[in-house]
Amino acid sequence: MSSKALLYDISRIDFNHVVADIHEIRRYNPQRYEMEHITAVVYESLEEAVCIGYKDVTSHEFWVRGHMPRMPLMPGVIMLEAAAQISSYFAHKYDCLGVKMIGFGGLEEVRFRDPVIPGDRLILISKLLKARKGRMIICQFQGVVGERIVVDGVLKGIPIPVDMLSDDSNPA
Repeated sequence: MSSKALLYDISRIDFNHVVADIHEIRRYNPQRYEMEHITAVVYESLEEAVCIGYKDVTSHEFWVRGHMPRMPLMPGVIMLEAAAQISSYFAHKYDCLGVKMIGFGGLEEVRFRDPVIPGDRLILISKLLKARKGRMIICQFQGVVGERIVVDGVLKGIPIPVDMLSDDSNPA
């Protein structure tokens, strides 16, 4: 394990016990198709303000062919999107922000520590640090593969004014 401590002891998690599959995740997250970056949620605790899920990274991901040819590396921005999606799922499920949709508000202290490649299971840990209804959530996150922390940082989620967006802007 890296010298950095995990936000949650994942050895306590039963990864065969799925709390939310993709269908349940879709009840809370709007992403679809190639933008869905959570395979399952395996632990959530409002008391601990922690949510843990994973993304099974396959050779069929949209980025594999071009990032990079013959050396497919999961783009850092996709790792961050996965962290945002696990955080958003938790915040929506427990109505931490009190809004219809949460978007990126910022990232701090982000570090990419190791590559993620097809065949890996990217475990995502999100810990809610602060929630201000209608304003912002702040979550610390980590991405883990095996025993390695591959990405970590702090993300901020803000309300997206969906009522201001026209229906024409959503092709789905």
